[in-house]
Amino acid sequence: MSKKIVVYFTYTNNTKMIAEKIKTKLNCDILEIKTVIPYSEDYDTVVNDEQNSESSNHLPEIQNINIDLSQYDEIILGTPVWWYRPVPAIRTFLTRNDLNDKIIKPFATNAGWLGKTFKEIKSLCPNSKVEEGMDIVFQSYSDKLVTNEQDLENWIDTL
Repeated sequence: MSKKIVVYFTYTNNTKMIAEKIKTKLNCDILEIKTVIPYSEDYDTVVNDEQNSESSNHLPEIQNINIDLSQYDEIILGTPVWWYRPVPAIRTFLTRNDLNDKIIKPFATNAGWLGKTFKEIKSLCPNSKVEEGMDIVFQSYSDKLVTNEQDLENWIDTL
């Protein structure tokens, strides 16, 4: 049996809710990615700051992770979708860590605009096996799940 870890970033806690559900069901380790400089609690400020830096592909510094990723065969990767892409902190994580030969099982939380999120994760992990991702939709500006709960449970069961 392979060793698994859930790695995620969250802003509104929707991604955290899904990550913790997976951790509980699989009884595996979990790692929350956090930026060195936290995002503003004001949503509009975050939108303005990130939208302005999106075209530059700015990658924020993330806090050191105190987990040896070489111990894990599978990474269940959770990201919010910002501007049709994985959140910048997850892009930082993927570019700064050796994930060669890992199995990556991504999930993305969003309000219905997945964009190229999973394709970009795959391109950032060229030497990993990136499996088909789970698109998890919430109502806009809400923690109300739109994705069918049973579909989510069924996906978690495949992990």
